[in-house]
Amino acid sequence: MRTIGFVVNPIAGMGGRVGLKGTDDRLQQARDRGAQPRAPERARQALDAMAASGVEITLVTYAGIMGESVAREAGFDPVVLGAPDAGRDATIGETVADDTRAAVRSFLDRGVDLIVFVGGDGTAVDVAEALDGADVPIFGVPAGVKVYSSVFGVTPRAAGRIAATFDTVTEGEVNDIDEDAYREGQVRSELYAVVTVPRADQRQSSKQLAGGTVEAVAEGVAEDVREGATYVFGPGSTVGAIESALGLDGSPLGVDVWRDGELLVEDARESEILDTLGEDNVIVVSPIGGQGFVFGRGNQQLSPAVIRRCEIEIVASRRKVDQLGVLRVDTGDADLDEQLRGWQRVRVGRFERRLMEIV
Repeated sequence: MRTIGFVVNPIAGMGGRVGLKGTDDRLQQARDRGAQPRAPERARQALDAMAASGVEITLVTYAGIMGESVAREAGFDPVVLGAPDAGRDATIGETVADDTRAAVRSFLDRGVDLIVFVGGDGTAVDVAEALDGADVPIFGVPAGVKVYSSVFGVTPRAAGRIAATFDTVTEGEVNDIDEDAYREGQVRSELYAVVTVPRADQRQSSKQLAGGTVEAVAEGVAEDVREGATYVFGPGSTVGAIESALGLDGSPLGVDVWRDGELLVEDARESEILDTLGEDNVIVVSPIGGQGFVFGRGNQQLSPAVIRRCEIEIVASRRKVDQLGVLRVDTGDADLDEQLRGWQRVRVGRFERRLMEIV
């Protein structure tokens, strides 16, 4: 029997597809842009994997959309320990960081074996703060825009499976970045805590910044640009070098859409990308250093609907490729993830490409 505390940040990840690069202090803006909740679906995937593990689990959680609703949908009969403060309705996602911290403290009082949270780096910080030194392992179901900390499963299903079956623990870093600086194109990461996490191959690493010359990669992509094709440039410095080679002054950490020398949309949200695509479309994206994610971390604007309409050009410096070993995807669409898995060609120079496996 394993007792797991399970809490969902219902707004996690809502800012991603609408181009906000995060949801901290931007919930209403995300809703105004048409953002839809992402966390409940990710939570359900994790819970389904827990249920399929065959391990007997007692699930304790918080009311409504903070865990209870999706747990019952997944076939669990959860123990509900509390609800958000009066005045906030957990059934429609009206929760704040204090609610997450209160849930974690109630899990500690209950004596759980593991705390599983559904969210991003900001949620991980809230959980770590609420531990207040307690040595109870935690594990994250990735649902946020920024997922740089090494306390998450590589996918929601992996997180659920690991939560149910792990037998040893290790240390993981909780990192978060300044979202306002991030929106301005600057990555300012801060280590908030070192916590206990399950030891598992499918626990993601912390984000690392890999150096190395990317000019040759940029030249190669620029030379191969096709007339009439629509190019969707993902975030990051490697892709930024390609944009510079094309004379494009785009968004360093956003998604830009370009065709025939014209910047069509800067820092685009999902709907703007879809509206701009033509018959011939190419996504240019670079994996996250240290993690290997091509899709699903920091670029949720590149949604399954966008990806399915595009050819994919993966680019990276040789140094980054050497450090990674494999690539990963977590688009939120299991069928698409399966289609993308396998060996892919990654441009590492002006002409050179290297085969890497998406796992």
